[in-house]
Amino acid sequence: MIDLREIFSGVQTIRQVDAAVDMRDYEVCGVHPIREPVQVHGQITNSAGVVTLDLTVQLLYEAPCDRCAQPVSRSYSFSFSHVLVTATESDEYDYIVVENALLDLDALVRVDVILNLPSKFLCKDDCKGICPGCGKLLNEEACVCKKEIDPRLEKLKDFYH
Repeated sequence: MIDLREIFSGVQTIRQVDAAVDMRDYEVCGVHPIREPVQVHGQITNSAGVVTLDLTVQLLYEAPCDRCAQPVSRSYSFSFSHVLVTATESDEYDYIVVENALLDLDALVRVDVILNLPSKFLCKDDCKGICPGCGKLLNEEACVCKKEIDPRLEKLKDFYH
């Protein structure tokens, strides 16, 4: 928790943020892809009564490719900016409400990181995956399996040749 009373009151106008957020418990399909702490750097500023949080996070993501299951390691860097308020009457989500002027940085970073990670984690954009028939890695070798055609679509083969 970061105490922001001095920022909200205007006594302090800038506060640096340097932290490490532990996300080792984050799980995707039975894998814990973030094995090292997420590095967080930035600042909180009060400019004319508007409190803004600007952060850059860096992390290493290690997980199997979603198509070929080969292990992949990739570094990510994300930047975030949030307006912080102690209370709001609005139902909009443009603000982060900081109750009692205590910011839970870990929870905020976790949400920001999870929302910005790709929904499909691939070794490369054009990954061919695994042959469902023989199990060969199609990125490394061609499959020799005979492709069976649905009998209902057999006539279309003649149409396209």
